[in-house]
Amino acid sequence: MSVIGGDITEITYNHPTLGSGVIFIKAAEDSTFNLGGVRSNDDMNGIDGGGRMITQLNRQRWSVDVTVAWDMNVNLDLEKLSALAGDPLDADYTISHINGSIYGGTGRPVGDIAGNGNAATFPLKLSGGGVLKKQA
Repeated sequence: MSVIGGDITEITYNHPTLGSGVIFIKAAEDSTFNLGGVRSNDDMNGIDGGGRMITQLNRQRWSVDVTVAWDMNVNLDLEKLSALAGDPLDADYTISHINGSIYGGTGRPVGDIAGNGNAATFPLKLSGGGVLKKQA
């Protein structure tokens, strides 16, 4: 079987006070997954006088970068994601890929949320603590 890449088909969210919803992602756009967790620092000077490696382990947040198809008339994606970013509580997110893979994590939109009115899109970065887990 071949390795199958492709589109993120949808992202769903469930928030304790703002409710749940679906975010549709623009087709044929790049997406980036960082599963988060513990990483070893890449420091070429991380060595002691005896030549032994000094290992520095640090936690990183998980993150997913996508391009959202912005429906400013009905779904009000920009408004919903801005509300999720500004709320003190995190939401549960499920990211579905065209190859059948599903990942999930608890977090929020981070960074700028600015829509392109001509292209009807906007970049979205979701991020959270712990790790992004494969569910299917």
